[in-house]
Amino acid sequence: MDPLNLPETNSSVTQEVVSDHLETLLEILPPILQSELRSHQDLQSLIEVVLDLGRPPLVRFRDRELLPNLTEVTSEDIAHVVSRIGSFGDDNRAGIERTLHRISCLRNRNERIIGLTCRVGRAVFGTIKIIEDLVTSGSSILLLGRPGVGKTTMLREIARVLADDVRKRVVVVDTSNEIAGDGDIPHPAIGKSRRMQVKSPSLQHAVMTEAVENHMPEVIVIDEMGTELEAAAARTIAERGVQLIATAHGNTLDNLIMNPTLSDLVGGIQTVILGDEEARRRGTQKSVLERKAPPCFDVVVEIQGWNEVAVHPNVTIRVDTLLRGYKVTPELRWINTSGDIQTGHGLPISLAATPIRSEENTSLLFANDAPMRAHQSQKLGGSQSNGKPDLNRGNSADHSTPSKVHKLYCYGVSRERLEQTIRYFGIGAQVVSSIEDADTILTTKVHYRKRPDLLKAVEQEGKQIFVLRRNTPLQLEQFLKTLSSSWASERQNRLAEGLEEAEEAVNLILNGGEAIELEPQRAYVRRLQHVLAERYNLGSASTGRDPGRRVIIFHP
Repeated sequence: MDPLNLPETNSSVTQEVVSDHLETLLEILPPILQSELRSHQDLQSLIEVVLDLGRPPLVRFRDRELLPNLTEVTSEDIAHVVSRIGSFGDDNRAGIERTLHRISCLRNRNERIIGLTCRVGRAVFGTIKIIEDLVTSGSSILLLGRPGVGKTTMLREIARVLADDVRKRVVVVDTSNEIAGDGDIPHPAIGKSRRMQVKSPSLQHAVMTEAVENHMPEVIVIDEMGTELEAAAARTIAERGVQLIATAHGNTLDNLIMNPTLSDLVGGIQTVILGDEEARRRGTQKSVLERKAPPCFDVVVEIQGWNEVAVHPNVTIRVDTLLRGYKVTPELRWINTSGDIQTGHGLPISLAATPIRSEENTSLLFANDAPMRAHQSQKLGGSQSNGKPDLNRGNSADHSTPSKVHKLYCYGVSRERLEQTIRYFGIGAQVVSSIEDADTILTTKVHYRKRPDLLKAVEQEGKQIFVLRRNTPLQLEQFLKTLSSSWASERQNRLAEGLEEAEEAVNLILNGGEAIELEPQRAYVRRLQHVLAERYNLGSASTGRDPGRRVIIFHP
């Protein structure tokens, strides 16, 4: 396909690959790897090729990884690739002119390149069908989502639609040439949008301001906002009435509010001391969190998959609601198999959209906390995990929810502080307003000693009461650790079962068996299964998508 002649968009098709220039990417690879890839039947789902010195090449597809039966990568192989691409910038990224492919490098202590990640860049039509009404409304939109979910692809299509279909003056601030490709001529996937290149990622905020001051844009498109200076530049753009379309690091609006660097994008957070009367009227503590300023964005879109998003249409109201301790339910949008857009509402963001931290990380966070007294409570805990990190988290984050959501009622304990701690650590608990709905009542030693009628009634009903020494963040964190330990023991059992299954598969293969496909597991367990296979000099690969992603063990 000629990259300069884009096909007409087919409205009945959700996604249509416009151009991926795979052949151009293959031509820069070592010849023996080129031959291996060209014969592969699923080449269109190729995501990236990893070349690390002294290791065999690694090829990643959309649903699996492959280790071609090739020799180790040499210095000559890496030099072969580097000589056929553009120069690397301060962020160690380069590209291939007139394409969207990105090549990132690893360097040793002497600045010598010892590894390359060659990532396929694709221009795709139809990726914004699900939010096109928001894009064309003139609203400033912030896109959130995990790495690899398609934020930049959607951003590129937004620029094209606004420039070509809506006929607005669009300027793309292109750090690392990620949006419009390498070289001086931008890729046609951004349509008639103008592209401003950024010499260094540290200068992105300055180029954002320059774009507004020098080129009179109606729309500015930016990828990967991640610093306070960029957040301040975004506020400058918003105050001048320019539509801003951007992506940022983070999965949910809830995460963004708790991020001290990027919270300014949604208005910023400050602590306010209320008067006694106002605190009583609100039913809160005197110290509360409030929004500092108007948000830079009108809409936040959480990209959950290629055909599924969660939309927060009025960021001002949503942020204020979350800060006051109430639940926020995003509008869900998805595209069915017929290509039609459907809408609905999901679980409250405080329970459904917040990633659940694994027990490995949680145990580290609480390792040095002081103990806490519990009254009339059954033991919730099991054994703690070994504290090892999830080494495969970058490609397949483990966001599985616990089997039970604990409902808590606060008596003499700050509800706002508890909910902030729950959100921060990703614990599956919910603070309820009615004591009848609660599983556990949380109070302090001072309040419990007064023996109020409410707590006496709770004890008579046999409900669980936890008594904190003081109403402090440290005590709340320790309480949540105890609460989550029951989930840790359950997941520890699943870990043991996964390793036992892998050991049985290894024994069968060593005794002459064929390749064996294991049961689906979370990322941490899969990683240990890979290590086990490697220990016995066997090959292994992950296949499928979460939650059905699983390991295959085979003879190399």
